[in-house]
Amino acid sequence: MSAEGTTLPKFVEEAAITAHERLIAGVYRMTLTSPAVAAHALPGQFVDVSVPHGTSILRRPLGIAEVSRTEGWIRLIYRTVGRGTQALAAARPGAYVSVLGPLGRGFHTDLGHPLLVGGGMGLTPLLFFAAESARTASVLMGGRTKEELFWERIYAPYVRGLFMTTDDGSHGVKGFVTTVLPDLLAGGDYDGVAVCGPPAMMRRVAAIAASHGVSCEVSLERHMACGLGACLSCAVDTKHGRRKVCKDGPVFPAGEVYDDAS
Repeated sequence: MSAEGTTLPKFVEEAAITAHERLIAGVYRMTLTSPAVAAHALPGQFVDVSVPHGTSILRRPLGIAEVSRTEGWIRLIYRTVGRGTQALAAARPGAYVSVLGPLGRGFHTDLGHPLLVGGGMGLTPLLFFAAESARTASVLMGGRTKEELFWERIYAPYVRGLFMTTDDGSHGVKGFVTTVLPDLLAGGDYDGVAVCGPPAMMRRVAAIAASHGVSCEVSLERHMACGLGACLSCAVDTKHGRRKVCKDGPVFPAGEVYDDAS
């Protein structure tokens, strides 16, 4: 299932915070009651969340990490990077925020054995992909240190295979995800790669996937103001002209945005 080529419903919901916890310093996991968004969200999509207490008039775009369609909740994992997300991190269970979504176009998920490749907070939308994959997906995750791979325990129930790298060698293979990716693609039965993380990492992953003849999709990050394609603040150059990351993406075929991934 994918968001590609469809007209998708969007909702504005007053969502109660039912759980909010710190995972590591500066990184939080928030669970919100948002039944309409949960019912329609697809892996790779995001929501725009209001900032509590009038800290900012602009909503914050946050990737959807998990959903429960039956229980009507969505889960967001985010890093505090400014006043808006710091104010969000201070919100307690029982408070309400306004949620707009689901927004954007997501990943193609109709794959037999996808390889999800992520670094840092780029692992948030890939978690939703893994959770929807019925344990057909494998994940390759990278971080600077073992602490940054707290994702391991979160992904473990959802994936078929789990591979890790750290810059300092404190967990998994020492190096980057691109250190082990060629061997994984050469020795595995992967029929697609989905990647989200730092721009340089995504470009390199896309090029490696192309060299192995494996299709690749990338989830781009840009500063967004409206999240609906009206303000043009997130426009990006592609082979098909200027596209809006919030509306035409955030997921794009790698070959559409990188010359060396065709």
